[in-house]
Amino acid sequence: MAEILKLNAISPLADGYFKNYKYSDDVKNPQGIMVRSAQMADYAVGENLLAVARAGAGTNNIPVADYAKKGIVVFNTPGANANAVKELVICELFLGGRKITDAIQWVKSLKGEGENVSKLVEKGKSKFVGSEIMGKTLGIIGFGAIGILVANAAASLGMKIVGVDPFLSAHNAVLLPSGAKLVESRDEVYKEADFITVHVPLTPETRGMFDSEAFSKMKDGAVLINNSRGELAKSEDVIKALASGKLSRYITDFPDDSLIGVENAICVPHLGASTPEAEDNCAVMAAQQLTDYLENGNIKNSVNYPAVCMARSGKARICVHHKNIKEILSKTLAVIAGQGLNVENMQDASKGEYAYLICDTDGVPTEENLKKIAAIEGVIRVRCI
Repeated sequence: MAEILKLNAISPLADGYFKNYKYSDDVKNPQGIMVRSAQMADYAVGENLLAVARAGAGTNNIPVADYAKKGIVVFNTPGANANAVKELVICELFLGGRKITDAIQWVKSLKGEGENVSKLVEKGKSKFVGSEIMGKTLGIIGFGAIGILVANAAASLGMKIVGVDPFLSAHNAVLLPSGAKLVESRDEVYKEADFITVHVPLTPETRGMFDSEAFSKMKDGAVLINNSRGELAKSEDVIKALASGKLSRYITDFPDDSLIGVENAICVPHLGASTPEAEDNCAVMAAQQLTDYLENGNIKNSVNYPAVCMARSGKARICVHHKNIKEILSKTLAVIAGQGLNVENMQDASKGEYAYLICDTDGVPTEENLKKIAAIEGVIRVRCI
């Protein structure tokens, strides 16, 4: 019986997908791992480990590049928590326009005033005048699963949408709300937007993208919402922009020590996906992807290997992880043909320096021939299902 290690508490809705596996938190040498936030940098990887499924979108807690070198597929669950994050962003738009958090804190100070509370409220409420979001322009950086939902929700509330995404998929482009304006650069977003929300991964290119230079290009009093990663913004520059009034609010789901307590910085404790519904969706999606890979070799939503999926045909499926270099495919097919096997269907795709092949044959390859494939220069891992 194959074994799946559960590194974190995972929604019980995932359990049904592992009925044919040993699935627990005390597995010693698993074929698969289900994880949420556990740090895996120091995890001792066993020879049996084939895949890790992260019940969430970010994979910063997983050594993705190291696992790719070993032929270990890392899955994530993009879109599974998108609605939860979208709802938090909408909440933060209101918090950015209205001084709600400040007002709530002030009202707490009135405890003990008895019958004077109503008079004090009427006298003091003018300090917390804010603005409505209707008619304002929302700039969206990144139209992935979350960005698209935010765009449509904000448009339905009467906001104008302007955004940028050089990697916008054809599928998501169709889902943009009517009237949404696509621009070529972030600078154009900064120039037009009253509110800005960012939905991009943390990469060397996006790290620190919100700095003093970026803030100088924004409207005075802009509101910046960052629910993606704290490192997208340089905190020292954020603090200066808030002090000068260039930013009226900075709202982030990834606080750091320097931001806590800063006036007009609203720090949320990473609540974007913290709903039972999101956790259920992520767990189910992760379990589906992990079991489909273990049982059929199909890859969908991997962050370190290409998407390669096809229906089963033939008597066996050969799965080959390899470097993205020439002649590996032809050499692999030559080994298969050398046994007299016929290829009924196959797919091979690359992602950066790595590639993945699945090949259905009309017979079962011998262990000797699988070893021959594994010995081809550039091949990382071979298995037969």
